[in-house]
Amino acid sequence: MIPAILNWAETEAGQLVLFGALKILGVFSVVMFIVAYAVWVERRTAAFIQDRVGPNRVGPLGLLQPVADAIKSFLKEDFTPAHVRKVYYWLAPAIVMIPSLLTVAIIPFGSLLGGQKMVIADLNVGILYTFGIVSLGVYGIVLAGYAARSKYPLIGGLRSSAQLISYEIALGMAVIPLFLIAGGLEAPAASAGWQKLLAGTSSLNLGRLVSWQALHGWFILYAPVSFVICLAAMFAETNRMPFDLPESEQELAGGYNVEYSSMKFALFFMGEYANMVAAAALMTTLFLGGWSLPVAGLNQPAATIGAGLLHIGIFLAKMCFLIFMVIWVRWMWPRFRYDQLMDLGWRRFIPLALANIVVTAAVLWIRS
Repeated sequence: MIPAILNWAETEAGQLVLFGALKILGVFSVVMFIVAYAVWVERRTAAFIQDRVGPNRVGPLGLLQPVADAIKSFLKEDFTPAHVRKVYYWLAPAIVMIPSLLTVAIIPFGSLLGGQKMVIADLNVGILYTFGIVSLGVYGIVLAGYAARSKYPLIGGLRSSAQLISYEIALGMAVIPLFLIAGGLEAPAASAGWQKLLAGTSSLNLGRLVSWQALHGWFILYAPVSFVICLAAMFAETNRMPFDLPESEQELAGGYNVEYSSMKFALFFMGEYANMVAAAALMTTLFLGGWSLPVAGLNQPAATIGAGLLHIGIFLAKMCFLIFMVIWVRWMWPRFRYDQLMDLGWRRFIPLALANIVVTAAVLWIRS
């Protein structure tokens, strides 16, 4: 039996399954680690801004606090209220958590490592897949509000669905200029159309260490309007301040997760932070050059294991910076009113995204 398995593992299909499983395990482990310690970073950041100490008892500097929180969630009584719709009540937390994990499957978090592409699923329509999967997360929130048979969770679920519809449209239109320039729908931006845009600028000398061509994936420099729209939509899609109207502790006492406790509540909590990780990874890929840096030699596929690990580290550093920015904004900005949230989505971002598409297309047509 064992020799047969070893022989199968040496085949092309066997290696595809084996390396795919290893990549899935690696990505899942990293995402869960970042989710756990993003909570610690948020608590320490909030304490710093509010002139408090924050978690400091469990381990040095409170670094083991996420472990204590996880143990507490597992050990607390898993209580199901008698009045809820039980099937939907149990299903909702899983639906909230799963889409964020599926989204990272198309994120190129590195170039090559040992000859393997550092992406789980190298799809040529990755961005369409992402938008399709991300939109499923709201079903869990709506189901949680419906299953609770309580007015506050129901209002939170309805707010979440309206918020998603409002900002999903702007988000989808905001990325169109990127692919007009790049000439493809792959998540790692293609460079053929980008090189045409940069024609005539390659003579610019930014120094020996800086390669202008290494900036071909840094769309934040050439599509800043798209970046601003996508950044705002990132806050709205992840239900983070100042767009956390579905939870609104002061108004809805927590919104859709009011009736949840124990591990089911923890799944909602983890789902929010996993969505932050997925959104930050997508923004890094689309606007911040992914695993590349504007340094000569660092934007090429890795030839060694060390270079491959460096690329992964660069990607994770950019992603963690965006996550920290989301955390910082939560404790610095007040929450929008609901009419302000809708006005911003429908009357500001959607017309701005349409104008951005027209201007980008016109510029590309003039330069062609």
